Amino acid sequence: MRNLKKLYWIIGIFIIMYFLPLGNPKVSGAIFEAFKLLQWYIINHTLACVVPAMFIAGAISTFLSQASVMRYLGPEANRTLAYTVASVSGVVLAVCSCSVLPMFAGIYTMGAGLGPASAFLYSGPAINIMAIFLSARVLGFDIGLARAVGAIGFAFIIGLSMAFLFRKSEHARNKAAMAMPQTPNPTRPLWKTSLYFICLVMFLVFSDWYNTNDVTITLKNEDVMKVSVQYSTQDFMEVKAYNADGTRAIDAVRLDRKDIAKIIPEDNFVMWVHAIKWYLAGAMLLAVLIMLKKWFTRAEVKEWMTATWDFGMMIIPLLFGGVFVTGFVGGILPEKAVAAFVGGNGFLSNLVASTIGALWYFATLTEIPITEMLMRLGMGKGPALALLLAGPALSLPSILVINKIIGWRKTLAFCILTIVFSTIVGYVFGMMVH
Repeated sequence: MRNLKKLYWIIGIFIIMYFLPLGNPKVSGAIFEAFKLLQWYIINHTLACVVPAMFIAGAISTFLSQASVMRYLGPEANRTLAYTVASVSGVVLAVCSCSVLPMFAGIYTMGAGLGPASAFLYSGPAINIMAIFLSARVLGFDIGLARAVGAIGFAFIIGLSMAFLFRKSEHARNKAAMAMPQTPNPTRPLWKTSLYFICLVMFLVFSDWYNTNDVTITLKNEDVMKVSVQYSTQDFMEVKAYNADGTRAIDAVRLDRKDIAKIIPEDNFVMWVHAIKWYLAGAMLLAVLIMLKKWFTRAEVKEWMTATWDFGMMIIPLLFGGVFVTGFVGGILPEKAVAAFVGGNGFLSNLVASTIGALWYFATLTEIPITEMLMRLGMGKGPALALLLAGPALSLPSILVINKIIGWRKTLAFCILTIVFSTIVGYVFGMMVH
């Protein structure tokens, strides 16, 4: 079977490379955009977000007892408690859809029920305090409030729906888990394990702390234009400027390191934390290392590293491949082409917005400036909300990984539920505010 899968990959790559029209400027430009997005993702999110998430996933499977996971998130756990715990997690974790995957894999493989695990999978990237407040500030109070209510409600509804749809297979999975021998009681007190996990999670939160990427620049003639950062690497920052009506003011401009150093960030809490985020992350890392030295055995640490490695080998190749494909498609489809399909507040516009959001990759909070730009180009408020509800929770890279963890049937159901509910809520919201 493994050799057969390799054969499929070889045939697929052969067909793509054989017929790929590299002489077409649009195609060659899209390939360049794909590599730029992948480089941006690797520089800005892999080390700071995905890798810490892998370590957290490995820690979950190593140091959390299966009995504890089953007690709070298992199929037989109190539903109110299980779904509340899974949904509230998103308030703490300001991570993208790709970064929450290792933690989802960790709790699911430890015995968490499909319903609570799915609620966690949705809530992780969709519900966080910064996303809610920034949506209200940039896109309007009505969209911010609707996003908050919709996202919290979705975590419960999607989780309950997944548990209902796959109740038979989950019952069999739960039975098999109950038949397994009981894991020995942990040797450490609960407060030590809890403190260890808190420091791990806070390291992830600080290392991936959001840096606002939208600025308003006032020119000498007092014209004001909106500038959106598209990519940022160690060598350059690429920006696009838009007029008030959403039309492109100038072509993309690159700023080198010297120019970037002249940019003065806005003075607020988010930027203040961002300025010292590596000091805060370093303090959390130091605390983790001290706890490992004092409270954990060498064998436990080795088991943790092995579990982290296994998660990384399963997830990272799929993430990189998905991000590359997303960048390629983004290079083929310009912003105006996307905006043309999501104009107005019709049902089809909401469906297209939800579908695009479910397939597109949005880094943490970047869905907000992208949605604002599309609204300037004619996107309705309903499709904007639909995009915000579906976008952060799913992406092509995350779909590939979810399929690896729970199988294609459950992955398809999760995607359909997210798209359908986002479409309905966006359509109703668009009718209400139209």
